[in-house]
Amino acid sequence: MGAENQTYLTEFILLGLSSDQHTQVLLFVLFLIVYLLTMFGNLLIIVLLHFDSRLHIPMYFFLKNLSFVDLCFSTVIVPQMLFHLLSMRKSITFIRCSTQMFFFLLIGCTESSLLAVMSYDRYVAVCKPLHYSTLMNQRICVHLVLGSWACGALVSLVDTAFTLCVPYRDQNVINHYFCEPPALLKLASEETYKAEMAIFAMGVLILLGPVSLILFSYWNVISTVVLMKSGGRLKVFSTCGTHLIVVVLIYGSTIYTYMQPNTKKKNKWDKMVSVFYSVITSMLNPFIYSLRNKDVKEAFRKVFGR
Repeated sequence: MGAENQTYLTEFILLGLSSDQHTQVLLFVLFLIVYLLTMFGNLLIIVLLHFDSRLHIPMYFFLKNLSFVDLCFSTVIVPQMLFHLLSMRKSITFIRCSTQMFFFLLIGCTESSLLAVMSYDRYVAVCKPLHYSTLMNQRICVHLVLGSWACGALVSLVDTAFTLCVPYRDQNVINHYFCEPPALLKLASEETYKAEMAIFAMGVLILLGPVSLILFSYWNVISTVVLMKSGGRLKVFSTCGTHLIVVVLIYGSTIYTYMQPNTKKKNKWDKMVSVFYSVITSMLNPFIYSLRNKDVKEAFRKVFGR
């Protein structure tokens, strides 16, 4: 019956962030600037880390992969949002909506895993420096990145499948600016308990799991740094602090969206919160992780200073 109902559904209507025309124009300009900064910042990091051989070490290998993920992540969401901000009819076909949701989850969950991998890298570098070259050799680094993508693919397949198997009829207006499982489930015409439990279980795997690893890693890093007598303490604290800013922004807003019971009631904060993890963090990551780094600044002068 659910599959039969879905065959009649050909498109969704996205309400976006605002219905006021002037506000939409302002949002278009704002998010266009954010998108361009995201593209520029992440492409710059990829170029710098590729051409400077001194930065061919595990930490920067993960940073380069993070920049690539952020490029893809922003491109899945922002171009369509910009188009809809200037469109009278903000429609999206069922196929395009499903595709956007799948890749949003795939890339977003991959980033979540990758941030946990990066925190583990810092833990090994600070707490087990004598074993760093063994524990974080090239083969292991590649496997960790591939494992992040595998986790992202698993969660994306499960969440997308359970979201789309719920029948949708009558209503096709999504109170959101892109296709996201919690927003779609609000339109479901039947019980969504199984889908909600599947999404919650995947949330435990891809959100609470990495957060636990990140907190464990940085707790040990900070505990180790406190006992240091060298002058590198401030640098490590600065690195950990900036990384934790990203953790709070990404995981805090994502957990708010995916780890609470899904209700039919429309919450005006849902869309605003999702802006942080779907748009803003992809722009901030290059500045927080890389562009304020001394080695990256030197690489910039080396590559572009001639």
